[in-house]
Amino acid sequence: MRVARNCGNQCLFLTDAGIGIRDVFRQVPLQPQLESWCNKKMPFAGLRVLALEARRATEIAQLIRNNGGDPVVVPALREVPIEDNQEAFAFADRLFAGDFDLMMFLTGVGARALDNVITAKHPNGPTLRDELRKIAVAVRGPKPMAVMREWDVPVAAIAAEPNTWRELLTAIEGRPERRIAIQEYGKASTELYAALHARGAEVTTVRVYQWALPEDVEPLRAAVHGLISGEFDVMVVTTGVQITHLMQVATQDAAATQLREALGGIVVASIGPSATETLEEHGIVPDMMPSHPKMGFLIKEAAEQAHRILEGKGVDDNHTTKRIS
Repeated sequence: MRVARNCGNQCLFLTDAGIGIRDVFRQVPLQPQLESWCNKKMPFAGLRVLALEARRATEIAQLIRNNGGDPVVVPALREVPIEDNQEAFAFADRLFAGDFDLMMFLTGVGARALDNVITAKHPNGPTLRDELRKIAVAVRGPKPMAVMREWDVPVAAIAAEPNTWRELLTAIEGRPERRIAIQEYGKASTELYAALHARGAEVTTVRVYQWALPEDVEPLRAAVHGLISGEFDVMVVTTGVQITHLMQVATQDAAATQLREALGGIVVASIGPSATETLEEHGIVPDMMPSHPKMGFLIKEAAEQAHRILEGKGVDDNHTTKRIS
C-alpha cells in the first residue's frame, strides 16, 4: 500500500479497493514506530499529479515521485521540424553576408536545430558558430547560454529570471545594435518584436520547429475528461502551448467550460510568467509559480503548497479527489 497523506497522528493509505479509476483512501491509526516516518513524508503525499510534459516526460515523472506524488504524464505537444526550411536557409545567407548585428536565441533546442539546418545546407562551411562570433549574441536563459558556452560563442546579454521576453528586452537595453535576428521556438513572440520595432530595430525572425498536437491525441483527450471527472489533484504546466492544446482538445469535445470549472477545483501550478499568461488567456488562474522558473523548483514547491491550496478550495479530508460542494 502507498501512503496518501499525513493527518497528524494518522496517515491515509491507498487500499486495493477502487471506484471506477479513482483511488479510494481510508484512515488507519499509525503504530508508534511509524508515526515519525509519516510526519516526515514527502509533501505531495500521494496526490495524483498530471503533467503535460513531452520532451522531459521521464524526468518530470521521477521528480513527482521523489516528492511523494503519483504522476500521470500525458504529452500535450510534439516538436515538428520545418521541412525544406527556406526561411532558415535565407537567414543563413544573410548572416554569412553580414546583415545582422545581434542574434537572439530564445531556446537551447532551437539553437541546436538551427545549427543542424545550416550545417545540412552548408556541410563545407561557413558555420553558424563561426558567424556568431562576429556579432553580438543575446540569450533568453540558461539553456541557450549553455549551448553558446559549448560552442565557444561569447554572449553579450542574458535575460534574468524568470527569463521571459521582457527580461531579454531589459538585458539589451542601451545596446547599439539595430539589425536583429531572433530564433523563434514554435510560437511567435509578437510582443518582443513590437518592442524592438519601437526602439527602431529591424527584426528578422527564423523558425526551426513548430508545435503540433501529439500524433495520438487520445491520451490528451482522456486527460481532459479525467480532469473534469476529478481524477487529478494537481496539474503542472511547463509551457503555455500545453494549455493551448489541452483547451483545443476540450473545445473539440465541447468540454472547454467544464474543464475550466474543474481546473478551479485543483492545484494548477505554472512554471513561470509566460505559461501563466497563456493560462490566463484561456480563463484559467494558476494557484502558484515557483521561486525560480525551473522544473525542479516547480515540482518541489508545488508539492510543498498543494495540500494547503486544496484545503483552501474545500477538499474533503476523507478523499483526496472529492471536492466539497
